[in-house]
Amino acid sequence: MHNSNSRHVTRLVLTALMAALTAICSQIQIPLPMVPINLALFAVHLGGALLGSRYGALSMVVYVLLGIIGIPVFAGFKAGATVLFGKTGGYILGYILAAAIAPVLPRKFGNRFPWFVLSMAIGTLCCYTFGTIWFMILTGMNLLTSLTYCVIPFLPGDVIKILLAATLVLRLQKPMARYLS
Repeated sequence: MHNSNSRHVTRLVLTALMAALTAICSQIQIPLPMVPINLALFAVHLGGALLGSRYGALSMVVYVLLGIIGIPVFAGFKAGATVLFGKTGGYILGYILAAAIAPVLPRKFGNRFPWFVLSMAIGTLCCYTFGTIWFMILTGMNLLTSLTYCVIPFLPGDVIKILLAATLVLRLQKPMARYLS
């Protein structure tokens, strides 16, 4: 058994690792005209589901702060407040909410695959909602056009990301439990 300080340090280290994984996954992308497709949401879901709402969300706050201070963690090795307050910034901020939501249903109803998938899908929907409203405000585009650029092309990949993240979480939970409990 680990003492309380050791568990806290372990959680903080894992929080930093999830922020780093999100930065890496953000660079694995397919460029599109308005918003690139990348693997960031995979890392967001994984971090949230493995670390819990508090530390999962914290890992995304760390990711956002790293980008704001100039470390090129955002898609396309971009950084700075201009990216965060630009047309895709709402999606980046939505990662915090998505990570916080990822573990909610499994914690309440049991660590089963369908609960992880549903929780991650709800997190993705919240991220999309926040990001699309932000995108619409900054670009002046209507809802249908914004969905065409920012949501519809991403849905097939996000289904795959959610399924992979949920599968990986179920495989990693037991080995990680000895370090977190």
